[in-house]
Amino acid sequence: MLDAKFIVENRERVKQAAQHKHERRADVDRVCALEEARRESQTRLDKLRERLKSASREYADLKRQGKDDVSLAARNRAFGDEIRKAESELRAIETEREAELHWIPNVPHDSVPVGQDASANVVARHVGTRRTFPFTPKPHWDVGSRLGILDEERAAKLSGSNFLLLKGAGARLERSLINFMLDLHVKEHGYTEIWPPYLVTRDCMFGTGQIPKLEEDMYLLERDKLFLIPTAEVPITNLHRGEMLRHTDLPIHYTAYTACFRREAGAYGKDTRGMVRIHQFDKVELVKFVHPDRSWDELEKLLANAEAVLKRLDLEYRVVLLSTGDMSFASAKTYDLEVWAPGMDRWLEVSSCSNFKDFQARRMNCRFRDEDGKVKFVHTLNGSGLALPRTVIAILENYQREDGSVEIPEALRPYLGAETELKG
Repeated sequence: MLDAKFIVENRERVKQAAQHKHERRADVDRVCALEEARRESQTRLDKLRERLKSASREYADLKRQGKDDVSLAARNRAFGDEIRKAESELRAIETEREAELHWIPNVPHDSVPVGQDASANVVARHVGTRRTFPFTPKPHWDVGSRLGILDEERAAKLSGSNFLLLKGAGARLERSLINFMLDLHVKEHGYTEIWPPYLVTRDCMFGTGQIPKLEEDMYLLERDKLFLIPTAEVPITNLHRGEMLRHTDLPIHYTAYTACFRREAGAYGKDTRGMVRIHQFDKVELVKFVHPDRSWDELEKLLANAEAVLKRLDLEYRVVLLSTGDMSFASAKTYDLEVWAPGMDRWLEVSSCSNFKDFQARRMNCRFRDEDGKVKFVHTLNGSGLALPRTVIAILENYQREDGSVEIPEALRPYLGAETELKG
């Protein structure tokens, strides 16, 4: 959430950001008008309180002198009534202002390309060499079916369309990737591992910016008023909601494996085969709480941590800087990591690494006391490190052989009993 004072002082910039992010619900002018009304209401309330304080002192002086003034007492009561009315009016203005603030998106960094959609994204760099095959590479659903590790029919029987069922070596491959990623981020990158709940409150979903904007894409347990998490970002970032940290606590780096649940309400009919777009998937997440002066450097480090997974797996990938029209509501700058899938002949996103600056921290009221004693909001960042099962897709399609077997990347072999290949 943006600071109302910042919005008033940067009205046109914020309006432009909302336009570039296609946030039609954002009413910047209304927020500015409500902020002006709030200031006027607060000033009026302060004056009334001061007048009541002065009148109360005058009445107290009379009482000490053994005197009483009925008219002065009545005036004081009238002041009290006016104050209560002014307080009620101020609360109403603040409530409406807060509701409107919830729909104002974060302002993109100056380095973010302006564009309508993904077509305006910029490829920052390309890493790795494309594999060549003496045969036409198959898509992962054919590879997985031939190996007997992917069962789409039984997944649909259990849960309906767009759910995943891996078995045998496929399930072990998924588990090995999770363990490999967590070990890399904990042992080499210095993250603290968290095992969080998969159900969270509405406050948590609001804190990271999933609601109100994305509520239709979320799974809600109406009876318990709890949401299934769409990403570990939600519980992990909310760990310090409502807390006052010390500057010596920063930076804080967390990683977590969780299942993730998304309705994908706006994506029906897309990627109906295989594992590209499913309602439940696994992901290893990276979350940072950092000093505001260092958040842009920390974004580059976060990106490098996620890239390290792809480099260890020897997969071709590219780093893409998202345009204003393709980035999230809460992000100030986002890099996507896209891995090449030769069987599908396309790039697949396996990570989004974002700096939210103080946008999430304001919604969560997560602050710290700096060296100079001033209280400030932390900056939060997160990224996938990495998302599955698209990483599984990349392995199945890039490491497939003509006989139907799949070579296991060297980095994963210690997690698979030193096996070197998947066979049917």
